[in-house]
Amino acid sequence: MSEQERPARAWRFYVDDMRRFAEKVLAYTDGMNQQSFVDSGLTYDATLRNLELIGEAATHVPESVRQAHPEIPWRLIVATRNRLIHAYLGIDNDTIWSIIQDDIPSLLNALNRLSDEQEGD
Repeated sequence: MSEQERPARAWRFYVDDMRRFAEKVLAYTDGMNQQSFVDSGLTYDATLRNLELIGEAATHVPESVRQAHPEIPWRLIVATRNRLIHAYLGIDNDTIWSIIQDDIPSLLNALNRLSDEQEGD
């Protein structure tokens, strides 16, 4: 079956992907401080990849869903993905650590609420 013949994937599966990637970020960095995170090449690379994947999955969530859920910073998520992928101006380790510590837990909570709403429908 060609790519064009394949049915479109439902947006809620992309939300589930985002949740899974966010959970991985938190699991990979659990118990670490910023320096140990930066010094751990595999953890650092795996975490950055999952941050990229969160942004990639977010690009597949329709605008109508994004507008209905402004508590999720969709544009910022995609912009962060673009900066990571394309290394626009680089992202420093303080910024990455802040995303992991401050943004990912609240994002995961918001995605869990969105997913729970969908299960109720």
